[in-house]
Amino acid sequence: MSLLRLQNARLAFGTAPVLDNTQLIVERDERLCIVGRNGAGKSSLLKVLNGQVALDDGELKKDAGLKVAMLPQDPPARTEMAVFDFVAGAFADLKEHLSQYARLIQRMTDEPTNEALFTELSKVQEVLEAQNGWEVQQQIEQTLTRLGLDGQARLDSLSGGWLRRVALAKAWVIQPDVLLLDEPTNHLDVETVQWLEQTLRDFHGSIVFISHDRAFIRALATRIVDLDRGELHSFPGNYDAYLVEKQRLLEVEEAHNAAFDKKLAEEEVWIRQGIKARRTRNEGRVRALKALREERKQRREKQSTANFEAQAAERSGKIVWRANNISFQYNDKVLVKDFTFTLQRGDKIAIVGPNGIGKSTLIKLILGDLQPTAGTMEQGTKLNVAYYDQHRAELDPEKSIADNVGEGKMDVTFGGRTRHIYSYLQDFLFTPQQARMPVKALSGGERNRVLLAQILLKECNLLILDEPTNDLDVETLELLETIVSEFKGTVLLVSHDREFIENTANEVLLFEGNGQITEIVGGFHEVAMYQQAKREKEQKRAVNTPKQGTSAKEKHSQAQQTSARSGNKLSYKLKRELEQLPAKIEQLEQELEGLQEKVSEPDFFTQPIGDTQPVLERIQAIEEELETALERWDYLENFEDN
Repeated sequence: MSLLRLQNARLAFGTAPVLDNTQLIVERDERLCIVGRNGAGKSSLLKVLNGQVALDDGELKKDAGLKVAMLPQDPPARTEMAVFDFVAGAFADLKEHLSQYARLIQRMTDEPTNEALFTELSKVQEVLEAQNGWEVQQQIEQTLTRLGLDGQARLDSLSGGWLRRVALAKAWVIQPDVLLLDEPTNHLDVETVQWLEQTLRDFHGSIVFISHDRAFIRALATRIVDLDRGELHSFPGNYDAYLVEKQRLLEVEEAHNAAFDKKLAEEEVWIRQGIKARRTRNEGRVRALKALREERKQRREKQSTANFEAQAAERSGKIVWRANNISFQYNDKVLVKDFTFTLQRGDKIAIVGPNGIGKSTLIKLILGDLQPTAGTMEQGTKLNVAYYDQHRAELDPEKSIADNVGEGKMDVTFGGRTRHIYSYLQDFLFTPQQARMPVKALSGGERNRVLLAQILLKECNLLILDEPTNDLDVETLELLETIVSEFKGTVLLVSHDREFIENTANEVLLFEGNGQITEIVGGFHEVAMYQQAKREKEQKRAVNTPKQGTSAKEKHSQAQQTSARSGNKLSYKLKRELEQLPAKIEQLEQELEGLQEKVSEPDFFTQPIGDTQPVLERIQAIEEELETALERWDYLENFEDN
């Protein structure tokens, strides 16, 4: 059953329409993902569905009483407003009374004998009762609990990820039939993205979302809708099926256009023959040629693909950065603790962890912008750094794209040759007309491309990418993956995009909290394996740990049973096991060292996955087996003392 229906929809902000006489149907209980290039009009389409933008022509039909809510692309502003008050804003008529009631209840806790407060509270209660406010308040409280939010917390005390949860709560609280989401994973850490995936799967209603996060799309979408040159095309099934069918359609389009252009060229040759073309018996052919010309004029070409690369500078020293038991503490918060690591030339390292845990601090330590509070570190030689900043601090929003990238010059040097700034920017999909636009007029994805154009002009041998994937369309994202993979220097990337990490990194530094950083060989697949094994181990430990509520009598009984089984002495079998463990541990360590050397070889990750995957899986298995053996050795060594 359809909930929303676009018919003959047309919308234009310039010469090329965003929606060009197109159709769209949103069915009940489906999760529909809108994909397309940056600037194609995806956010505008979402605003049309939400009633924020009116169509130039056509019609939006929806069921009477249908509730639609939207999660905007940008998180709420950091203000002194309480979370409860912000979420209550979804109910405009009751917002002030609900917020006032929440504040009075909080004050009554501190001033239970204040008669004036009690009188004021009674008046607010009467208003809420008359307007069915108690049911609304319950909805808000249930939503805050479900999303793990503190209603009394202030917005200016929350991180970007938590602000995103607050915005979701405001959309969710009205219990919409259709939930609209614009780039919901932007600036969220991996753990929060996975939480969001599960939360949205549990949502009882239809979801229409925009995303360039391929792993997120694969996990959530039941249908893909492609917005391309003003037209909407629906692709039932998963994201991979869409990619295959989309490629087939583009090839069919290309073949059709080639045949059309050949026919037009033949007719143009014919018309130039002169008087024969103007004879009466050929007037129909002349009219057909005019129609062909008009059709060719109206054709909207497929947007070209970005074409850029990184300029490698002179090679750096073999050691780019070395740390020996370094720690960094800010006030009482430990961000890095006892970290020992060597960053070598050619490494491609992903830095992964929740927001605010210390990833940017580690980068500043590597660059020498910060000094450790304990331990020692040294920076390598001949370093030329290009730094992609997630906050886009290097862009002046008032200046044009060309002035930001070319620093006011009309010629730039790239790859050893001089190029006009407009020519260089065309590699990043900016026309000369767009290059004169101010940066503040651009979308998020377009700003990211400007920043890439700016930093890639610089010759570098250490490329640092801090959240480079936000807002980039898939085609540009895949090109960036290729650049990172083929870059001859060293790469450090901070990202929450699981697929981007998997396709680019050969090692991961995982921030686990309290300053602990774990080094994991491989990409995000290996991170997921490590985290799963860790969760299983913690669950097993929790099952085997006696409950805190166990009585002294029960503990004594358990101790007697253990003593009776073992006599507090090692059996012959356990003694033999203890004697054999050191040799087993040494064998595992030697095998692990050999495999790690193999992985460290420069060409390891250029081999087929069928050759590399077994090695990485064996490393993971050995590490787990080694940890188990060491724990067993420690247990048996101290058995008689237990």
